[in-house]
Amino acid sequence: MKKFSLALITPAMVFTPSLAGATASGHTAIDMTGSGTGIAALLIFTIAYLLVMSEEFTHLRKSKPVILAAGVIWAMIAIAYKPFGASHEVETTLRHHILEYAELGLFLLVAMTYINAMTERNVFEALRTWLIKKEFNLRQLFWITGLLAFFISPVADNLTTALLMCAVVLSVGGTRRKFVLVACINIVVAANAGGAYSPFGDITTLMVWQKNIHTAEGVIDFWAFFALFIPSLINWLVPAFAMSLTVPRELPHTESKPVEMKFGAWAVIALFIVTIATAVCFHSLFELPPVVGMMTGLSYLQFFGFYLKVREKRLWRRNNRRGDIGSPVAFDVFRHVAHAEWDTLLFFYGVVICVGGLGFLGYLALASEVMYTGWGPTYANIAVGLMSAIVDNIPVMFAVLTMMPDMTEGHWLLVTLTAGVGGSLLSIGSAAGVGLMGQARGKYTFFGHLKWTPVVALGYAASIAAHFLVNAHMFEY
Repeated sequence: MKKFSLALITPAMVFTPSLAGATASGHTAIDMTGSGTGIAALLIFTIAYLLVMSEEFTHLRKSKPVILAAGVIWAMIAIAYKPFGASHEVETTLRHHILEYAELGLFLLVAMTYINAMTERNVFEALRTWLIKKEFNLRQLFWITGLLAFFISPVADNLTTALLMCAVVLSVGGTRRKFVLVACINIVVAANAGGAYSPFGDITTLMVWQKNIHTAEGVIDFWAFFALFIPSLINWLVPAFAMSLTVPRELPHTESKPVEMKFGAWAVIALFIVTIATAVCFHSLFELPPVVGMMTGLSYLQFFGFYLKVREKRLWRRNNRRGDIGSPVAFDVFRHVAHAEWDTLLFFYGVVICVGGLGFLGYLALASEVMYTGWGPTYANIAVGLMSAIVDNIPVMFAVLTMMPDMTEGHWLLVTLTAGVGGSLLSIGSAAGVGLMGQARGKYTFFGHLKWTPVVALGYAASIAAHFLVNAHMFEY
């Protein structure tokens, strides 16, 4: 045990002469994959991620282990590089990863704030009660909830979309376990597929879009993502059709009081659309990071929130003259910021910093050599999708972006597609699946989803084939 600790403290002792020589000659990277520091860092990240995967059972929030692992890994890297006089290189690289996270994190924070504002204005609750009031039969609801999940998730995140649609399913068919199971699987597949063809649909697509800020040639243009619409649609339709055959056309008997949207709900929706347009314009027209456009869009909501605050206070004073009791409940933008998915945002930070550290040690270069040089981009990108069914797609995609393999636009779209929809293969493969297992506990389960995995896998294969067929011109250099 003491020998192992000594190897961590003085990693230069375990370097091979060729590695030390490479550093002395000014080589910008030292391959530490075989050193004590490298092995320990990989082990620390593995343990942290095992804790993340067991969140459902341990109830330990997923951000905690990866943030700790990030700090420990980079501290070890700093110690390892100090004997070679490369402390400045370590600091510069770490600052680059922090900047990369800051751009993506602030972008997501604005999007989450708008979603929370729409939730507070009863936008999603009104949609849920409207669907229930229409008294669709079970098969119609199966297709409607899937269709809405497919088209809402490109704008809202897949977890929020899935939870909303699952609430509808539970309201109309809570006692029908088989219906709830297949409807939840359908929602998960649809939400993940819908998020794959939009830069805003998932953190992975957002990373791919924003990555072109840091490269001269870019990765994928904003409008190029929509070339994945047909493959994504097929990814959902293939398993949805098979599962729909098991859903009866019975009329559910349920009652739900209609919910009306609060004043300003449509304005918040419109401002969100304008905010997205601002982000796209800032990036396309002015060549500025999209996050600047999103932060500008946050100011739209802040000014509108101020208007709502003044209006509600005025109404409260008017009602108070009549003897009413109470106090004004003002619209507060910062309350919605506080209610953002901070665990997800901090988990994202930990992942970016951890994976960046492993890349700095040489592991991602090794993986890139094996996968993209050895297997080729097609098989490598398909494997990325299969890995995302077990490991969260965020670290998988960030690893690919850090490797930056030389690929055509078609192959970049392929890895975007597979990383986005691969999580549908298992219930634990995406945030939507994990969220629904909690919301529909006992009805939507890991093994219940697993029974339909072959059908979902058929949709996964069909979407890849469709991408090669429909977007064949994008695979040319």
